[in-house]
Amino acid sequence: MLVLSRQRDETIMIGDDVEITVVDIRGDKVRLGITAPRHIQVHRKEVYDAIKRENEKAAKLKPKDLPDDVPENDQDREKPTPH
Repeated sequence: MLVLSRQRDETIMIGDDVEITVVDIRGDKVRLGITAPRHIQVHRKEVYDAIKRENEKAAKLKPKDLPDDVPENDQDREKPTPH
C-alpha cells in the first residue's frame, strides 16, 4: 500500500485521468473530492463490496430460480408496439 500525506486542497493523481483532492479535514474525518471520467466507477469500499456480492449472487441464479414473469433473455421480452 502506498501511503501519502496531503493537506487541505492538495491533490493526488491516479494515472492521467483521476484526481483525488483533500477538500476538508475535521477531527478524524477527511472529505475527498474525486474527479474521474464517467466510465470509471467510484464507490465507497462498503458500497463496492455490496455491489460485488449482489452481482455474484445474481450470477449464480439459474432461470428456474427466477419468477415466471421475468424474461430469461432479450428475445423473451415484449417488444414495444409502434404508434
